[in-house]
Amino acid sequence: MSTSPDWTGARAPDLAAFEDMAHAAFANLPLAFRNLCAGLLIHVEDFPDDETLGEMGCESEFDLLGLFRGIGLAQGGEAATGQMPNQVWLYRRPLLDYWAEHDETLGHLVTHVLVHEIGHHFGLSDADMEAIEAGVES
Repeated sequence: MSTSPDWTGARAPDLAAFEDMAHAAFANLPLAFRNLCAGLLIHVEDFPDDETLGEMGCESEFDLLGLFRGIGLAQGGEAATGQMPNQVWLYRRPLLDYWAEHDETLGHLVTHVLVHEIGHHFGLSDADMEAIEAGVES
């Protein structure tokens, strides 16, 4: 007899649960990485807006899992007066869709997208980001 989990009462995490998951993932990142992100705002939305989809050249609202907007160290670093803070958006429905089709935990996926969205804008290599992720339990 199978001892698989009972999914009959399970629901996909809502926006608030996803936001909690994103903040927990960020809190579990190494301190040196988090220090690069002082003042970072994390947003969770179901989908990117039409303007973002067009700007990023997406064919579908499911094409974008996350997005970083701001000035990273690779672009010059210091924030100017009146500049918006660095921000990351995670898109719940595309992330859930990706999760359903791949063999990884949702926590790992959220951490992965968060690290990569931040990491690319801070000039980190894929190897650097993989090392950061390897040290995180999700």
